Amino acid sequence: MAGIKRVMRGLVLGCATLAASGTTHAAESADKYPTHPIRWVVAYPPAGTTDIVARLMSQWLSQRLGQQFVVDNRPGAGNNIGTELAIKSPPDGYTVFLVNPANAINATLYDKLPFNFLRDMDPVAGFIRVPNVMEVPISLPAKSVPEFIAYVKKNPGKVNMASSGSGTSVHLSGELFKYMTGVEMQHIPYKGAGPALIDLIGGQVHVLFDNLPSSIGHIKAGKLRALAVTTAKRSAALPDVPTVSDTVPGYEASAWFGMSVPKGTPAAIGNKLNSEVNAALADPGMKAKFAELGGEPIAGTPAAFWKLHTAETEKWAKVVKFSGAKAE
Repeated sequence: MAGIKRVMRGLVLGCATLAASGTTHAAESADKYPTHPIRWVVAYPPAGTTDIVARLMSQWLSQRLGQQFVVDNRPGAGNNIGTELAIKSPPDGYTVFLVNPANAINATLYDKLPFNFLRDMDPVAGFIRVPNVMEVPISLPAKSVPEFIAYVKKNPGKVNMASSGSGTSVHLSGELFKYMTGVEMQHIPYKGAGPALIDLIGGQVHVLFDNLPSSIGHIKAGKLRALAVTTAKRSAALPDVPTVSDTVPGYEASAWFGMSVPKGTPAAIGNKLNSEVNAALADPGMKAKFAELGGEPIAGTPAAFWKLHTAETEKWAKVVKFSGAKAE
């Protein structure tokens, strides 16, 4: 009996030693992280807001951490292809994901998904929140939101509303506008903001509620006309452009971006990335770059970012329900 007890004590001590050794090794790995390039999955094609935000932040992180953060554009299925790829990647810190509003919207927009984002990913940090901008081709006669509403009502069945994909904040911002104004527009989803903007500039579609960063250059160049921003307050990046709520009381929508990692990624690695992201958002140069895009920093802890994500998931679930929007 005494021999059995000695063996059990030995096993317990051995397990404790292994656990301590594993903890030390994990800590050392986090201290050395990263030792090779990191893949940054972006679930949209190049040139859209998610891509722009990822590339700005990837430059900062690459310089700070000494390894390249390589943007891997994986568009398709309303953001879900890239999302699923990231979720199924090894939780070792060498795959990160650019979180965007579609990850909150898709939870209810799609009847069945092979994942639950809030359950299957771990938060790292929030980046910025930006307005969407309601914009039209220069050739369209409407020069204000009231004029646009009147134009749509005079041309039933003829006005097309573009989006960067079904389920994006761009799509749902338009659906919210349709619901609150009673106008009817045909939704035309594109695979990202880039191709949608090309057709909008060319007049093939008539309105887009785009994330401001990917459109602001076209607006300032006079290629598109901004009718309004979708946030409750005007954007400092376009101070002369009114809000949608000036015409449609109570209307509000915005886009937000951040980083997550596959569930089970060591917390020490997530915390290290969080610290670097927050440092970027406090850096005057980076703040100026994001401000040019109309973005306001949302620095904070991983938990604070997940709280925002949860609240947005609940908000857009209501919009999906009352708009009747479905994945196409």
